[in-house]
This record gives sequence, structure tokens and C-alpha cells, in this order.
Amino acid sequence: MTESVANVTEIHEGLDFSGYDDADYHDNYNFGIFSVKFSTDGRELVAASSDDSIYVYDLAANKLNVRIPAHRSDVNTVCFADEAGHVLYSGSDDHLCKVWDRRCLGTTGKESGVLPGHLEGVTFIDSRGDGKHFISNGKDQTIRLWDIRKMSSNIRGITMPRHVEWDYRWMEYPSHLRNRKHPNDQSLATYRGHRVLRTLIRCYFSPSYSTGQKYIYTGSADAHIYVYDLVTGALVAKLKFHDQIVRDCSWHPFSPMLGSSSWDGVIANWELSQTKGLHCP
Repeated sequence: MTESVANVTEIHEGLDFSGYDDADYHDNYNFGIFSVKFSTDGRELVAASSDDSIYVYDLAANKLNVRIPAHRSDVNTVCFADEAGHVLYSGSDDHLCKVWDRRCLGTTGKESGVLPGHLEGVTFIDSRGDGKHFISNGKDQTIRLWDIRKMSSNIRGITMPRHVEWDYRWMEYPSHLRNRKHPNDQSLATYRGHRVLRTLIRCYFSPSYSTGQKYIYTGSADAHIYVYDLVTGALVAKLKFHDQIVRDCSWHPFSPMLGSSSWDGVIANWELSQTKGLHCP
């Protein structure tokens, strides 16, 4: 447990993620957390880590509930499927999205299903909140839409061999791989145009209240924000203001505005106009 004093009125306490059987593990490993989400009721946190695992932390009891050995590589993203909090979605550098039902872990100890389709690592997942659908951003330069009712329970034969050594942190994605398809792709739709390079760029469904979740939007390594039509996959808007990578963006849940953060050090506020679309004042 670590403590840091932010100012004279606030004290921040670190959460201990080493509370499982192998207590010395983190002492001998460069441990990192890549993604964290609150449950809807605010009682739990779920975290994705560099030790190929998912962690669920009970905030009320101030203890680690469970560590799930989830993937064969870094887990870059994890989230709750819906308000109930029983089901989790995870994505990893092993190219796979997985579905976890915490009610079954005690008996099976394994994922409820696997969703193949990405050809490179998964950088982010956003749930639609209906317990059935989610989207994922991938280093294969795509966003994919998933329905967990199509998931597979058999992981054998799902992963594809790498045909080229490529590191997204400093290399451009090879052009001859852009249209390659996974033979076992189970995604409902694929969205292309944005670039996922250098960092774990995120993607989201647009808000229910103002848009009916009819759009998908994402930052991009080319300094733009991309907005796609959920159903048709068409590019609805390509927003330019930043000078460097847009890692993250957030559509306001009720008001017609969107915020974006970039490697150029700027946080931009975009306003939505009925006639002109999104623009940055």
C-alpha cells in the first residue's frame, strides 16, 4: 500500500494487486496495468495487466477479489459487459477477445468464449452495455463489432501465425497486410481508415441519449478523430485539429460535444452542430 498527499485535503491510497498465492510475483516482474474500469455500482474495479491477467478489486472490502490468468500475452483492455457486473470482456496482444462469466470461474476456471478476427493485438474494448455487443480496436488497423452469441468455446486453430516481424510502436503497418482476413473471423462488422500505431488507441460507441449509439468513434495515429456509422461502416466524419496522435476521445453523454486528447499536449473540445457536424471552435 502506498500513499501520496496531493494537497492538504486529499490523500490518495494505492490499491494492492499482489494479494494472491504467488505473493513474490510482482517483486520479480515489471508489472503494469494498461486499463481499468469501475463497475456500474462503483463497488469494484477491473484491471488489465502486463502479466497476461485480469484483476477484479473489491473497493468496499479494500481487497483483491480474483486474479484471472486470461491470455497468452499482455492484456491491454478489459471492461464489464453490463450493469450486472458478472460478465467481462478482455482483449490482448495474443490477438484474441475473450468473454468471462465470473459465476462460472469457480467451476471451469476458464473463459466462457473466444472471439477471433483480429490479426494483431487488441488495444481497447468498449461494451455497448446490453450484455451482447462490444467493439474492439486492433493493431491490425481495424475496429471490429462483436456479438458474444457467436463466440467459440474452442481456442484451437484460432490464432494465426505471424508472416512478418512488425512492431506497432515504431513501424508503419505493412501495406500488404491491410486486407488480410482471419479464416475464423467471427466479428459482425469491420471499420477501416484510422491508424492504430505507437500507443493503445481507444474506440467507443457514441452515447445512447443523444445518438442512440448509431456511431463508433476513435482517435488515430494520423492526428484525426474518425466517426463511423455503426450499421453501414461508412466514415461519417474525419475531424482534424491536433498535430500529433489522438490517443483518446470522449463524447459527452448528454450534451452535443466531444473531447479529445493528443500527444501534442492539447485537450480539444468539439461542438456538434446539426448542420455542420463536429467542429473544434
